[in-house]
Amino acid sequence: MRKTEFSNEEYYHLVNRGVGKKNIFTNQSDYTRFLFLILNYQSPITINNPSRIIKNFNPSSGFKISDKTEDGVANSRYIELVAFCLMPNHFHILVKQTEDKGVSRYMQRIQNAYTKYFNTKYQTNGHLFQGPFRANRVEDNDQLLYLSAYIHKNSTELPGWRKREVDYQWSSLGDYVKENRWPKLLKPEIILEQFNNKQEYQEWIKDNSAKETPTKLD
Repeated sequence: MRKTEFSNEEYYHLVNRGVGKKNIFTNQSDYTRFLFLILNYQSPITINNPSRIIKNFNPSSGFKISDKTEDGVANSRYIELVAFCLMPNHFHILVKQTEDKGVSRYMQRIQNAYTKYFNTKYQTNGHLFQGPFRANRVEDNDQLLYLSAYIHKNSTELPGWRKREVDYQWSSLGDYVKENRWPKLLKPEIILEQFNNKQEYQEWIKDNSAKETPTKLD
């Protein structure tokens, strides 16, 4: 049974990985599909023709979705997405719950939709994720800032990405320090407003000790 009780206006670090630590993302289309889900499943709105939208994904500008649809998601969401990083066999998401049962509804929709996509694409069946997602309530602002650094430095573990984390397109770090690709759907203000500018945040990330030692959610 889950020990964490989700409350509105509280922040949560959400994690899950593949069964047996197997990869859940094997190519760009897998990453793109999951990214689409974590951005657009913040609300109960159904988006038409998602496969077409995902196919036309541009790493620098994001998904081509109408302003009306984005506004609909933003105005009816039950969580706010604060930060994320997708890794080959797991993911990290930082959210704020805004409506009752928001976190549970969000994660159920994401994981069910992605599992269905994955099993259909690769002609497999059964569970994709290693049990229920893990959740850790953020206790205070220091922990919130630490998690921001921890999540955004995950890509340092991948070959060729150390010191290039800002360019890793499956993380929200680039959206923090460059241009936010999805200003209506990604809400970094709770973090960025604590720094004088984006460059200061980037330097703080670089100097932060996050990822030097594992946490209980690794």
